Amino acid sequence: MPAPVSLKRRLTLWLVIIVAGLGTLLLIEAWTSARKAADRAMDGQLEAASLTIAESLQWPDGTPTLEIPASALQILATRWQERVFYWLQADNGRIITRNADLPITQVMEQQARSGPVYRDAEFEGARIRLAGREVDSAGWDTQEPVQLWVGHTRHGRDVLAGELFEKSATRFVAMVMITAALVTIAMLTALSPLKALRRTLRARRADDISPIELGVPREMQELLDTLNRLFADQRGQRDMLLRFIADASHQLKTPLAGLQSTSELALAVEDPAEWRRALTAVQASAGRTSRLAGQMLSLTRLDHLGPTHERRPLALDRLLRDIVIEWAEREASQAHDLGLAIEASTPVWIDGEAWALAELLHNWIDNACRYTPPGSTITLKLAAIGDDVRLSIEDDGPGVPADAVSRLTRPFERAQRQDTEGSGLGLAIADSIAQRHGTRLRIETCQPRGLRLYIDLSRSASPPESAA
Repeated sequence: MPAPVSLKRRLTLWLVIIVAGLGTLLLIEAWTSARKAADRAMDGQLEAASLTIAESLQWPDGTPTLEIPASALQILATRWQERVFYWLQADNGRIITRNADLPITQVMEQQARSGPVYRDAEFEGARIRLAGREVDSAGWDTQEPVQLWVGHTRHGRDVLAGELFEKSATRFVAMVMITAALVTIAMLTALSPLKALRRTLRARRADDISPIELGVPREMQELLDTLNRLFADQRGQRDMLLRFIADASHQLKTPLAGLQSTSELALAVEDPAEWRRALTAVQASAGRTSRLAGQMLSLTRLDHLGPTHERRPLALDRLLRDIVIEWAEREASQAHDLGLAIEASTPVWIDGEAWALAELLHNWIDNACRYTPPGSTITLKLAAIGDDVRLSIEDDGPGVPADAVSRLTRPFERAQRQDTEGSGLGLAIADSIAQRHGTRLRIETCQPRGLRLYIDLSRSASPPESAA
């Protein structure tokens, strides 16, 4: 089993992933913004330089001439000692003046006729930035336009963009560190109720299942309510177990005390006939005690069995016939009218545990024979109820009071009947078996007298061919 990951570590990991993802996007955006800001600043210098140079353009005798003013060179000469380029060309393609053979294409010249143009280019292995515009010769005799291109290398732009990005990144790292500190404090504060709950649970004794009284945030209230419900269930189970142990001790103590007193009386006399009567009583009491112990073991087994992995396709009608035939041959049922009614023309298949359902039927019939007077009619019935089948037993005995019906499935409950040798475990075992099959044991009083017990079971989708 892998080691559990702490909630704090899991939250930290997700925060790191989120911050790293957002941080990467923010750094990319900061670098892009820094480059754009550097381009805007340096392009402004190129525009100012080109306007200054354009103002110095003259047309003596109709021929354009240009003397680069010192102010324009000062504008272009940045603190990073950029290489400066200029290019003046007439509209007919004649070069007027230039200091480098710049890579100006026809497309760039065409775009410059419509307005100022800014382009990146490669020149002599270096990346450069060019700004071009068309200048009209307004105010002179000639109206011949000329194109003016100025530029410089991109080194200064890259350095400026790096400086801007470095400032942004520094602020970002500082914000991340501050955020990490605040998140750590917030996480410790938010998880403190979990630590308080853990300390409370560790400080408890193993037998302390009282409700937890602890102030927790609303998000943890459901967890606390679940724990308290679990403790409540454990209290109920413990109380039920203690009652069962107390009842079982009482039920076992009575026949054992009878055995002891009977044997003591037999030992006090010399009459063999008394010994025989004592042995007969001991045998009967031992049989009842053995049956009681067997039922207690069956109930305990049902309460502690794991998942119903023993379910198999089962022909319920066949099992019912076999059980009824077996009981019809027993002496305990000879004084009763034991009958069987199966309202199905085809085999009734279910997914069930054969041993458990057989135990249920044995307990039903045994209870009916014990708690009804001789001559009573006991009928077992199997009938279709929609997509389910109903397995039931009905007798015409004295029945039980209406207020005692709901208690009949409790262990050692005998509906205030003290005139029989029953232990009061049969219906508790039957109810446990019904629950293992996804249903509950239902008990109804009949009119004018008698009692009916039944369970509803789901049919199998189709019986296996081999079993059919």
